[in-house]
Amino acid sequence: MSEPTQRRHVPGLDVDWDAAGRLAGRLVAPGPTGSRGALVHAVEELRDAAERARPLAMRASRLGPSIEAAGTGDVAARVLVVDRPGWARAAAQSFSGLLGDVGTQPAGRRVPTGATAQTASLIGLLAGRVLGQFDPFGASDPGGRLLLVAPNVLHVERALSADPVDFRLWVCVHEQTHALQFAAAPWLADHLRGEVAALAQDLAGTETLGDVLAAANRGVRAWREGRLGEDWSVLDLALDAEHRDRVERITAVMALLEGHADVTMDAVGRRAIPSLKRLRARMTARRGRARGVERLVRRLVGMDAKLAQYANGARFVRGVRRSGGRFALDPAWQDPAALPTPRELADPSAWVRRVHG
Repeated sequence: MSEPTQRRHVPGLDVDWDAAGRLAGRLVAPGPTGSRGALVHAVEELRDAAERARPLAMRASRLGPSIEAAGTGDVAARVLVVDRPGWARAAAQSFSGLLGDVGTQPAGRRVPTGATAQTASLIGLLAGRVLGQFDPFGASDPGGRLLLVAPNVLHVERALSADPVDFRLWVCVHEQTHALQFAAAPWLADHLRGEVAALAQDLAGTETLGDVLAAANRGVRAWREGRLGEDWSVLDLALDAEHRDRVERITAVMALLEGHADVTMDAVGRRAIPSLKRLRARMTARRGRARGVERLVRRLVGMDAKLAQYANGARFVRGVRRSGGRFALDPAWQDPAALPTPRELADPSAWVRRVHG
């Protein structure tokens, strides 16, 4: 029998990821229902949409030259259409792969129940909201895996009164763009893994999960008492200045990825997605409508920060192309040093000057 794998013990961050994924799947509601035939058709159409979306995303993203230079053009993401519990289990695997040894229970050591349960609660909240996700961390597939959460897609397309064929293709273009980004920058997954693991390692010396939860509780109380404005997050309350700087650097990279994918999904054109303009208008309105408890939940699970990434990143991508030309963004996929800083994210011309000279 082989010896148990030894892992670094990080106090306060130990999570049994498999258990967290299973528990999150039990906590989340199943979502919209329908006849078996209708659900089977939706799943089949999502798979078809994902296949049709890849060449559309390739053209609209302008990533072709970078992918050709990287030699990864023949590697496609594996497409999985999942329910909410399926996404929860996959997300737990992805978080585990992203953090590596940090945040994972040491072999043979009992995991604190609280850390795993709180993680499961967070994943469960997200499982009811995520439409799709490209995951380069949680599986052995060389091209990563692309997860489409069928009940969430059904819920949002009904809420928007959207054309189902158009909406599903539109969502798939966004996720396939993420797959192409990681193909264009094969170093990106390891770069993000290193940044996130370093943050988790730093936090382990000063913060525990309990500290973050206490900050969340303080935020809820302050919000209810009207002592917090609109621009706050749990991370702002829980982290010190040094840790926030690292989070902002990671966030700048994520904003690039999300903003570029948002620009791409709108650049495919009405010939491919006839109701594209209507979809964008309705989705933008939906993103801004959250109030009350829904707004609070979005802050606690980080969804407001995610939505800000779409807008900030899209402005950056458009600004870079206005300042530097059609393929000015290409260096960002070639070297970690060319990734935008938080300051450059708000000033695309400064990024163009630094990177292009």
